[in-house]
This record gives sequence, C-alpha cells and structure tokens, in this order.
Amino acid sequence: MLLKWFLVGLIAGSLAKMITPQKESDSWLSSLGIGVLGSVAGGFLVNLLGFSVTGLIGELITATSGSVILLFIYHRYKS
Repeated sequence: MLLKWFLVGLIAGSLAKMITPQKESDSWLSSLGIGVLGSVAGGFLVNLLGFSVTGLIGELITATSGSVILLFIYHRYKS
C-alpha cells in the first residue's frame, strides 16, 4: 500500500512538473515530495467537493491536479 502511494506520488509529481511552465528541479526526490503533498491536497479537495475517487487512474488524476495546484501556489508566492 505504501509503495503504491509513493509510486503514484512520484508519477503525479513528475507530471505536474511537466504541466507547469516554470523551471523545476529534476530530482526524483522533489517529484516524490510534490506528488505526495499533491495527492493529499487533491484528496482533500475532492472530498470537500463531495466526490470519491476509485482506481489507479482516478488517484493519479487527483494527485496530479493537487500537485499542479501546489506548484502554482508555490510559484505565485515565491519571492
């Protein structure tokens, strides 16, 4: 279970870095961190809106969406 969570986070973080227009670090560790935090944020937002996510694709979409939002917020307020 934990390995699946890390793999989804790593893939989601990598996808979010490709989607955002800013230059990001190419480290797999930063992709993992962004993806895991993004999956938590995306899961929170999905639950807040009253939806539920099932399956690997749904988890990946949710985690990637949360990661993109986190990267947007980070770059927006980074001095």
